[in-house]
Amino acid sequence: MKKPTMALSIIMLLYALLAIVATWRAVSIQAIDLFSLGVIPVLFGLAMRTSWAGIAFKVYLFIQTLGLAALAGTAIIAYQITPDDVKVVLNNQEIPVPLIAVSGLLLLAFQFWVAFSKTTKAYLVRNTAE
Repeated sequence: MKKPTMALSIIMLLYALLAIVATWRAVSIQAIDLFSLGVIPVLFGLAMRTSWAGIAFKVYLFIQTLGLAALAGTAIIAYQITPDDVKVVLNNQEIPVPLIAVSGLLLLAFQFWVAFSKTTKAYLVRNTAE
């Protein structure tokens, strides 16, 4: 397989956008955020079809899962203490927390599906005939 599948292409596009935003944020606030900048080696490995790309992709995915679980746990505890203070506001627009939770779960599920699919594994295995 010479070209990535559509699902893997979507992941690579999302990771490229995240890498741009992470780099811009690191330059603007002059602080390195490894959670965000960790996407760069994963994107490089997937684009170059390196031997370690599959492992890096899965490790980064598990880091994302841990981060989402930590945020969810914090939100649940905060909601138990003061339910009125658990809000997400972006540009003076309140975003419902359940919408964020469902979006995060769907995004993680899609990434897990792509990371553990046979087509992704076939894409990352280079044939000597290519």
